[in-house]
Amino acid sequence: MSIENRDFDIIVWGASGFTGRLVAEYLFQKYNSKDLKWAIAGRDKSKLTSIRNSHLDSNIPILIADSFDYVSLNKITNRTKVVCSTVGPYSKYGTLIVKSCIESGTDYCDLAGESQWIRKMIDLYHNKARSNKVKIVNSCGFDSIPSDMGVYFIHKNILKKDLQISMRVAGAKGGYSGGTYASINNIITEASKNKEIRKDLINPYGLNPEGEKNGPDKRDLSSVIFDNRIKKWIAPFLMAGINSRIVRRSNALSNYAYGRNFRYNEAVMTGNGFIGRMRGVLLSIPLIFIAAKPGSVFKSIFNFLSPKPGQGPNKKERESGYFNIRFYVFDQSVTSIFKVTGDKDPGYGSTSKMLAESAVCLAKDSLNNSYGILTPSIAMGDEILKRLELNAGLRFSIIK
Repeated sequence: MSIENRDFDIIVWGASGFTGRLVAEYLFQKYNSKDLKWAIAGRDKSKLTSIRNSHLDSNIPILIADSFDYVSLNKITNRTKVVCSTVGPYSKYGTLIVKSCIESGTDYCDLAGESQWIRKMIDLYHNKARSNKVKIVNSCGFDSIPSDMGVYFIHKNILKKDLQISMRVAGAKGGYSGGTYASINNIITEASKNKEIRKDLINPYGLNPEGEKNGPDKRDLSSVIFDNRIKKWIAPFLMAGINSRIVRRSNALSNYAYGRNFRYNEAVMTGNGFIGRMRGVLLSIPLIFIAAKPGSVFKSIFNFLSPKPGQGPNKKERESGYFNIRFYVFDQSVTSIFKVTGDKDPGYGSTSKMLAESAVCLAKDSLNNSYGILTPSIAMGDEILKRLELNAGLRFSIIK
């Protein structure tokens, strides 16, 4: 069956999970009356049926497959143009669905923030995906669309190479889910057992093509410091590890459109004076618990207090959330300031819209001829930028 004649434009894989349900709800509310053929899929038919009955419509098809059953995965990937995956941790559950998509010629997008798994997918499948003309697009949520598309937007407006860009989280409100915490835990566990994974996680260019894993950037910020360029205290940002590497991979895959000496870093902006410094210290405390050694007392306490898989912020919390990100662009001094904002909580309200629009973009828009294990900006470029502003509540703007 040719891809144009497939049964569905999109299959939401993992629709019974917390984020998967939000993606399915968004597609139902935004696109169900339009020319979009889509279905929900997962392992548990009873859970999927419950989600459909309580949040969607009885006409939405349900498909059953298992993350570890390659034959069952092939049956669903061969029926759709795009698989939109929310099943994490991806290093545990994501490899076979990616392989199946590549073999069946099906485009794919996900929310993976697990750089060690993305590295594995690059090594295993990038060349195969290119030869099969398949787009595998990771990190299509808060990590890392605002960062990746923010830098893409800057480059569209400042046609100059080798800029130095500092991304600073100026404000954000939202919660996190048990699934997100499970993914973070999985990264730490895998890194504690594998020296090569630790090496790639530490390397700022760990997601670049082989032979290009070097450049002028240093390791991600790990302490509270005063940023002399913007005159603010800054603290480590949990998502910097994946975001910055996605941005650098975009640069490499674009044949260094941003320049060989392009520099990029991320942090949370915490304010001025003593209060700004103390705020940075307080914001950093949870990171100590998150990064604690598996099995330690600190880790056990944080595991107990954290949400479990399937749990996450409620609708009121998602609706009242937001994020506000600044990009300071330097030459010798601050030359420009750009801003990216979102109208819902970053981890779920905004993330579910970003991922859903990425899936629709892959299924419906006329895109470039880039294939392989890609980033959002490389795979979808101007088309996803338009969708994010038109539909997903994101705004990309120039402050000065």
